[in-house]
Amino acid sequence: MSANAPDSAGGAANVVPLPIARPVQQVGFDRPELMRILDLYGRMVAAGLWKDYALNFDRDAASFSAYRRSAERATARIEKRPALRQRQGMWALYGEAGQVLKRGHDLASVLSPLERKLLKVVED
Repeated sequence: MSANAPDSAGGAANVVPLPIARPVQQVGFDRPELMRILDLYGRMVAAGLWKDYALNFDRDAASFSAYRRSAERATARIEKRPALRQRQGMWALYGEAGQVLKRGHDLASVLSPLERKLLKVVED
């Protein structure tokens, strides 16, 4: 049956093709990356430094934001931007005021300033 062929009732049948739905491309964390970030989050919660978090997934970046209290600005934001992989590195750590604290190609090195906050001096 063509697009304008008459139907059985005598009227013209309009066939409207449905647009092909493309999957929305978005950046995300893979399992080892998310496990590393959530491990740090759990240790920061245990130390009393963080209490809440948020995840954001966009077309060009994925971010993990940690909060001291849920009504405040993010204390730290870890961002993954694959487009910067060949330049300065796809990982970035942002501070509370939005300043870049560290950039790099490796997640562990970018998280190191946050992990230093967990170190405590042990006396003999």
